[in-house]
Amino acid sequence: MSYAGFKTLFPKSDLIGFAVLAVILVIVLPLAVDIFRLNLIGKYLTYAFVAVGLVLCWGSGGILSLGQGVFFGLGGYGMAMFLKLEASSPENTAIQSTPGIPDFMDWNQLTELPWFWEPFHSLTFTVLAIVLVPSLFAYIIGVAMFKRRVGGVYFAIITQAVAAILTILIIGQQGYTGGVNGITDLRTLNGWDIRSDEAKYIFYFLCVFLLFVCLGVAQYVRKSKLGRLLVAMREMEDRVRFSGYDVSNFKIFVFCLGAAFAAVGGAMFTLQVGFMSPTLVGIVPSIEMVIFCAVGGRLSILGAVYGALVVNWAKTTLSESFPELWLFAMGALFIAVVMAFPNGLAGLYSKYCEPYIKQKLKSFRAGRGGDVMAEGVAHERQ
Repeated sequence: MSYAGFKTLFPKSDLIGFAVLAVILVIVLPLAVDIFRLNLIGKYLTYAFVAVGLVLCWGSGGILSLGQGVFFGLGGYGMAMFLKLEASSPENTAIQSTPGIPDFMDWNQLTELPWFWEPFHSLTFTVLAIVLVPSLFAYIIGVAMFKRRVGGVYFAIITQAVAAILTILIIGQQGYTGGVNGITDLRTLNGWDIRSDEAKYIFYFLCVFLLFVCLGVAQYVRKSKLGRLLVAMREMEDRVRFSGYDVSNFKIFVFCLGAAFAAVGGAMFTLQVGFMSPTLVGIVPSIEMVIFCAVGGRLSILGAVYGALVVNWAKTTLSESFPELWLFAMGALFIAVVMAFPNGLAGLYSKYCEPYIKQKLKSFRAGRGGDVMAEGVAHERQ
């Protein structure tokens, strides 16, 4: 990439924003908090993957999905299946009626491993499946909906229904999925203990690295011709269609990309938290993910990261102090954002903080330039 292309992709203001976020996540937080809190922040960051995908779908393309928990859950369950198979070796499950299969299958009287679990013995297959299976599922939904020009509130309701259906399916097929308890007791990754403090540090930094990869991809999409078309579709879809573009294909692509981001976040959630449950797949978590995006700013990928961190920190704090009130607080926060500052934290920054900072920098540079000129004049007189 040329220097001019890099400047187009990362303008100065965006580059500063990326650098500030990197300093906070890579340096400040690991030094400021203990491993327990850092692991919590790592969990919050897994939701940021979903929020960044929603910025592309909802903020740029105008596609509001209320079912992103589906893709988050598919990615998380894919990683959990690999880890559960490793924890269910014949040696570890010798006391079961059928050694060598996950404990919840033995409890439900299964006598052999289901065929769709077999490929998840391979880490390579698991990593590929984490990205490809949710993307394929999103592609099927996208083709079924967007090719028939289903959009707006109808698409949002349908994705919400898909989240409810998948939750019911997971809970109902307890012998294959772990049911309402999910997949738990995950211990090792290729023989490496994922519950140790060292593993938690490594997974945190891996999560940050993958998040910045997704942010880079999202930034590229937003600054490319595709990004401009997505915004045009959001504002005047019929005009874009009459210009000769197949609007449905662009919607399908960005919806699949958002699904892939969410799936990566789900896989990292499983690694850092150590379980995957259907409570992370349904309607409520999917709506919460939209709140993360809205609070951070649905037009800003960096704002989405901050939104995920701030809302989850508030959720943890409120649930610790007022466990019966935090759901009401989340609803009130969403309403306040929509009514008071619809562009979220990013909008507040661009409206109030950024002009103030620019004015201060301008004054500082002007004052410094005057001092340098005065020193030059004094030097010439001497």
